[in-house]
Amino acid sequence: MVNGRSSAVSRRQFLAAAGVAAAALALGGCSRGSERPAAGDGPAPGTTPPDGGVADAITAVLPYEGGSCNPVGASSALFIAAGWHVYEGLYELNLHTYRPELGLAADIPMQISELEYEVTLRENPRFSDGSVLTVNDVCGAFHQNMESDTYGALLSFIRSVTAKDDRTLLFTLRSPMGSLLRERLALVRIFPAHLAPEELETAPIGSGPWRYETIDLVEGGRIAFTPNPYYAGTFPATCGRMEWSVILDDEKRTAALTDKRALCIEAAPEVLADQITAAGATIEYVPGFSAPFLMFNCRKEPFNDVRVRQALLYALDVDSLIARITDGHARACTCLLPDYFRGYHRASTVYSYDREKARALLTEAAAEELTLTLRCNDNWASELAAALTEDWAEVGITATVVPYDTAELFADLSTPPEAGDVLDFDVVLSPGDPSCFGNDPDLLINWWYGDNVWTRARSCWADSPQFATLSQLVQDARVSTDEAEQQNLWNQCFDLIAAEVPLYPLFHRETATAYYDSLLDNYDPISATGLLFLGTTPMKEATTL
Repeated sequence: MVNGRSSAVSRRQFLAAAGVAAAALALGGCSRGSERPAAGDGPAPGTTPPDGGVADAITAVLPYEGGSCNPVGASSALFIAAGWHVYEGLYELNLHTYRPELGLAADIPMQISELEYEVTLRENPRFSDGSVLTVNDVCGAFHQNMESDTYGALLSFIRSVTAKDDRTLLFTLRSPMGSLLRERLALVRIFPAHLAPEELETAPIGSGPWRYETIDLVEGGRIAFTPNPYYAGTFPATCGRMEWSVILDDEKRTAALTDKRALCIEAAPEVLADQITAAGATIEYVPGFSAPFLMFNCRKEPFNDVRVRQALLYALDVDSLIARITDGHARACTCLLPDYFRGYHRASTVYSYDREKARALLTEAAAEELTLTLRCNDNWASELAAALTEDWAEVGITATVVPYDTAELFADLSTPPEAGDVLDFDVVLSPGDPSCFGNDPDLLINWWYGDNVWTRARSCWADSPQFATLSQLVQDARVSTDEAEQQNLWNQCFDLIAAEVPLYPLFHRETATAYYDSLLDNYDPISATGLLFLGTTPMKEATTL
């Protein structure tokens, strides 16, 4: 046992060990998602919980509040995770292996020409209200997401999505996508085309195994789900309900677990690990992308000077921060990607702790007595922010921390400023984890450094010539069919990002999930932000059987 974790081989470990064979199957279109039961007119098989040891509900606690349940351009950690259970995409990204599997699609895309692909829907898919899911619903979902601020840049390779017949979609691309096509199509979750924007904001429906019953976004609130009786996919609901509570406070979230009001909690606090394991629960730390990042106002002096941005990073004792804030459950960044992700390349600039270099850079930039305001999340990032200011003070930087709740942190940083205007902030510290959308370099680079809200309305780095250079490198890598050439182009991207640092992670934190292994059958935590219960069955206590 390690931190309460059994040494038995987990589902994720098994899948990783079988990676070569599974990859070969995936290339041939033979994935777990291809073994779907046929859809019928009534409830999907398996949505009625079996008798015996199955509990009534999956209960969990997440540490996020706010956000929107609208699936268009979804970026809320809470509702991205909820969406994995409520919606389906044409393809589903397996968040244990990061390989694309079949969702609503009956097969892998069929290439018609260099820039044209056809995708056929599986037979008779239905939404949770019983209505038939059509190719028009798919087209509508893609069109709305292609126009969204968050997903638009990630879907910019698509020129058009049209219905060829009542089951076939034609995707016309602007440029080749190579092996990443299915992974990027998996971004879009499908909902009825007739739903008005206000319905998407309050009571959206999908074709996934669960459907929303109650949505309460505030601290202490909850999201309640019930089974979708028309679901005919691979992972039907295994019990009568699923309830997610929203508790931001670490101690209260832990108490919900140890009192068994919840079977699983996300973001298990390291300082309460002994309390959690003493209650008989497991804590599993899964290496992933999850990272606190610094984002600079690249239009505002002196942060428009790359030497100042670099100095603020060299001044940080990241190894000490990792020990203090995460109890060692993280790795310092040597690249935008962690060193265990595909496509990793040690960047030409690595921000090892170097006070003298930080002071020299500040002197070169005539910013020796720098004063700044650091806005940050009012979650665990606020503790990290206090530690950053201590390190910065050692090189003469005075920083004032201003915490914001998650909903407000970027509220005034979502509209690109007019030419010549300067946004009213200095530096932002926030946790971020785009790996909930995928872990390939193209996606992770484009999330924070693409032509989108991050570069135009937040860091304001899109004004720079380096942004144009990066954009071309990313495009060249995307269309390359030569793996070595593609990796070389990505390496150049990582080097440029690390040198310019308009936004940059400090460390990649392991995702800590606490749960009762004996009460959640077939459950394995994921490395990305969010909880995933597809295929998981809640079990009754052994003494009650």
